[in-house]
Amino acid sequence: MFYRKITAEEAASLIKNDDVISLSGFTATGCPKAITRALAARAEVEHVRGNPLKVGLCTGASTGESVDGVLSRVNAIKFRTPYQSNVDSRKALNDHDIHYFDLHISELAQYLRYGFLPKPDYAILEVCDITESGKIVLTSAVGVAPTIAHLADKIIIEFNRYHPRELVGMHDIYEPIDPPYRKEIPIYSVSDRIGVPYVQIDPRKVMGIVETDLPNEICSFTPLDKLTEQIGKNTADFLHGEIKIGRIPLSFLPIQSGVGNVANAVLEAMALNKEIPAFEIYTEVIQDAVIGLMKKGRVKFASGCSLSLTTPVLNEVYAELSFFKQKFLLRPQEISNNPEIIRRLGLISINTALEADIFGNINSTHIAGTRMMNGIGGSGDFCRNAYLSIFTTPSTAKGGKISSIVPMVSHVDHSEHSVKVLITEHGVADLRGLSPIQRAETIISNCVDDQYKDVLWRYLKLGQRGHTPQNIDVALSFHDAFNKTGDMRNVQW
Repeated sequence: MFYRKITAEEAASLIKNDDVISLSGFTATGCPKAITRALAARAEVEHVRGNPLKVGLCTGASTGESVDGVLSRVNAIKFRTPYQSNVDSRKALNDHDIHYFDLHISELAQYLRYGFLPKPDYAILEVCDITESGKIVLTSAVGVAPTIAHLADKIIIEFNRYHPRELVGMHDIYEPIDPPYRKEIPIYSVSDRIGVPYVQIDPRKVMGIVETDLPNEICSFTPLDKLTEQIGKNTADFLHGEIKIGRIPLSFLPIQSGVGNVANAVLEAMALNKEIPAFEIYTEVIQDAVIGLMKKGRVKFASGCSLSLTTPVLNEVYAELSFFKQKFLLRPQEISNNPEIIRRLGLISINTALEADIFGNINSTHIAGTRMMNGIGGSGDFCRNAYLSIFTTPSTAKGGKISSIVPMVSHVDHSEHSVKVLITEHGVADLRGLSPIQRAETIISNCVDDQYKDVLWRYLKLGQRGHTPQNIDVALSFHDAFNKTGDMRNVQW
């Protein structure tokens, strides 16, 4: 090896208090694992000695236990962006031990290039191959790696032999020119390749290479059940109806799908509906469901930012790499989530809501308006620019104690102006072209659980004045009832 080999501990020792470290990967795939664990161990020792050691942390999206988990538990993160999904990280940022900056995924790379965020001191990149001239092949995700590779002062490489060198060719690395010189991004179909299969780095920046053989840390989602399957069926039936009416072309349109078991249920239901033709996917996260649908011929091609696959499914892909390399492209997140491309390709965007209100506003991030769950991720990139933006959610949670549809959302991530369709297990609310009062009537009639319908009809009567008939005195009464009694059904006016 033409670069200096070092241990994870030696790599971690290079990082100083207040440094900003930026990582490759997107979700818990493609992220470094050994160096961040060594950094957490070092921080724990330094804190016992009374010495500060906290770093700024920029990643493509969420990470795994080996990044957000270990670093959060030892209080080694000063600030964090743009997205997280770890229970320890979530606790730390809600307790204000981490300053968390939630951000649309598509904007991170340009935020860094524009100087809106601190310049990274270190880029830590997981690779499966590297050349003497500085061409690196990333592993199972791209994230923001191309941008941090040329912005960071120094680079540390994790050479992860778990991922085969034969991944070369699966990545399409392209960075747009910054304004005022930016031109169109020349993607005109899902499978268009516009870049190169490697990230070019400056070999002089490389401080060393840490060799590893560590799998990704993607956890399995909850298995599909009757509720999620019904949400999936409602979504597929709605899309089939749009094809019959002529509002979606007979050839169909590319799909963007969010993360989780509801998203998997929607893809499965679409594949089962033979009136929906085989489709393409242009998204950020490629999940397990896509792999099976590719082998069945129901998904023709998938462009994304990461293969967020559980270990058995990723191993299946690696075992049949010659087949799957013809079916995938992995791109930087500012390309996978780029509004220009989303609008041009005419994506059908399907994401999951934490809660919705009767007027069509969506909360994707905050529990009861105050406690961050994960972050906005890419949902805003897609829903604001999609040909058709759909949000799905189970109508209730915690055995009916929470209604996912409330009078007023406790935090707005996606306003009524971006949300075209809302779907629960009970039905579909098509909100296109409706006034606020019409949207409320449609959502209550079609999407709300029976045990909450009467109270939401009563709420609507309480606020009949004004274009959007909210009643400010009791608009958050569902949340107030839950905070006081643990059950939204105990709402009182």
